[in-house]
Amino acid sequence: MAQYQEEDENMGDDYDMGDFDDDVEDFFHDRGRGDPIETDSDEDVDVDVLRKHPDTTALQARHGKDIQGIPWERLHFTRESYRVTRLQQYKNYENLNRPHDELDKECQEFRKDGNFYDFHYNTRSVKSTFVHFQLRNLVWATSKHDVYLMSSYSVMHWCSLKRKSTEVLNVAGPLTPSREVEKSPWAIQQGLGKIQISTMCVKDNLMVAGGFEGELVAKNLDSHGVSYCAKVTRDDNAITNAIEIYDSASGTKQLMTSNNDSVVRIFDTETFSVLGRYFYSWAVNHTSVSPNKKLVVVVGDNIDGLLVDHQTGKAVATLRGHLDFSFASVWHPDGLYFATGNQDTTCRIWDVRNLSSALTVLKGHMGAIRSLRFTADGSFLAMAEPADFVHVFDVRRNYERCQEIDLFGEISGVSFSPDTDSLFIGVADRTYGSLLEYNRRHVNLYLDSMI
Repeated sequence: MAQYQEEDENMGDDYDMGDFDDDVEDFFHDRGRGDPIETDSDEDVDVDVLRKHPDTTALQARHGKDIQGIPWERLHFTRESYRVTRLQQYKNYENLNRPHDELDKECQEFRKDGNFYDFHYNTRSVKSTFVHFQLRNLVWATSKHDVYLMSSYSVMHWCSLKRKSTEVLNVAGPLTPSREVEKSPWAIQQGLGKIQISTMCVKDNLMVAGGFEGELVAKNLDSHGVSYCAKVTRDDNAITNAIEIYDSASGTKQLMTSNNDSVVRIFDTETFSVLGRYFYSWAVNHTSVSPNKKLVVVVGDNIDGLLVDHQTGKAVATLRGHLDFSFASVWHPDGLYFATGNQDTTCRIWDVRNLSSALTVLKGHMGAIRSLRFTADGSFLAMAEPADFVHVFDVRRNYERCQEIDLFGEISGVSFSPDTDSLFIGVADRTYGSLLEYNRRHVNLYLDSMI
């Protein structure tokens, strides 16, 4: 991935809906690409914004209120006309700029009339942010009531039941493992300094965050302080691009990191010792471990992805078809299929039994595919673009039907709850930054009430 983009790159929360009525023609142009955020000015607007623009409930949305609280009735244009302008002006970021002449022919057509998840709540009491424009895995739900997301230099917990936010981790100052602090109070001076969180992962009671300079910070959510913090690489191009926490074949919990130094590392989460390293010739942007723990999808700064052996890191198959660099991957729970997301604006679905070509190619609306999530039951796939659109596909109907969630703002991440009942979407914006919650629509038949 690109470590820095010098020309017209913008901070994660510079995508500011609060300014767009001043100059609609210029606003949003070339958004979605940014340098590391600086958040000193963030506090200047939060109090006033929250006072003037309360959260949005499903009832208010049914009565006509915009789900993000954008006051379209006070603007000089409608939501529909602004959407047209936005689509015309948005410029998708690509590293290679290869011709897409044949791409549309590959893409599967699908209906956009799906309605699988209903809008439930939008809160601006938590402000979602991101550091790097290409990394959008910063929202994680561990239950339908517990969501973790990055907000400036903090990882926040949002309880959707109590509608309350709590700071879980603050990386604005020096960090050191809690066990070291207990032994040596002065050890805090030897820990890591301020960290810009580039990616994170939360599973069960473990939260792990990766930094812009190769940092790795782990915290047990049931304990005070951090349990591990260190730089996993001293390479100049060291960004931690992705993290996955998973149960190994032996039953122990492990985590896998993808870094810009072209190395994939496997850690034991008890001791944080390095169990293995895979070395590649290009920056690794994302990895996904198969449900049976035998295979790993590896994608990065190369048009071809790899399916590799978990024990050795050696390639089992090459994934050909994408036209640019990939930043997302995910396995279907059945272990037979997986998906990859690319800056060529497509997601490819692969069948592990025949990898000569993708089984299905799904195209986004206007931008790269930055984040992918299957529901735990495998029924739905969420495909997130850098801004404005999240697509929820009906897997059971061979991706032929889709629900398109249309919003305005940069998307910091998406996450289904483990029980599949909720879908959370982080929106990064100085004024309308928020966390959107959608609830799964269940079809209850008359006969069900008789059981």
